[in-house]
Amino acid sequence: MTLDLYGQRNRRLEFIIPTWWLSLCCVVMIVFVTDSGLVRAEDSASQSSSADSILIEDFHNPDERGFPQGWGAQRSVVTAHETYMIQKEGDVAFLRAKKASQRVFTKQMTWDPKTHPALVWRWRIQAVPEGEEFIAAIYPSLDTDLMFIPVNTKYVWSGKLPVGSIKEGGMFSSTEIVIRSGAEPLGEWVEERVNVYEDFLKIHNHEPAPLAWGISVLGGAAVEIDFGSIRVEAQ
Repeated sequence: MTLDLYGQRNRRLEFIIPTWWLSLCCVVMIVFVTDSGLVRAEDSASQSSSADSILIEDFHNPDERGFPQGWGAQRSVVTAHETYMIQKEGDVAFLRAKKASQRVFTKQMTWDPKTHPALVWRWRIQAVPEGEEFIAAIYPSLDTDLMFIPVNTKYVWSGKLPVGSIKEGGMFSSTEIVIRSGAEPLGEWVEERVNVYEDFLKIHNHEPAPLAWGISVLGGAAVEIDFGSIRVEAQ
């Protein structure tokens, strides 16, 4: 099924936003991209787009409070530091989310989703209440809308919904795709691999931006879950 959510979003925005405001937004966006594009390019300068695999995050660089450097809180920074913290087991570092409750943390890192469409990551359940519906999710952002809000696809680990379940997004919500179901295995790492480029085309019916925007993760409100290394790969 092909969805044209992005087209619907644009038509709504064109209807409700005055022309002068759209013009101003375009000017601001040009300045923003020109200024911040250099920083983002420098951040990923060591990552060749011709490489088969590009590391997005390995959680080996915590700040003084154990929060991953370069990441930010969607809402409360204080709550972020209380509910997300980097841990280590030997040489393996990971981000532990404990009772995160609607707190999403974003890593801005560019890559070309056409040359590296496969998003690969590991996660591990530590504790989850019986009957819990939402366990965790990861959000790759391959574009932004007219208001510069990242356009995400939400890949979900669900406690109840079957694998392959899809919930269409709206103007301010992401399309959700269930890629893992059930609260098992407990205490064991599992690896996921999704084609974010193909999924974006199916959902939005247009090409993403030349460079992806970043990555966000979310743990369930009553769940303790670990996020391991995140990378993108060529298919």
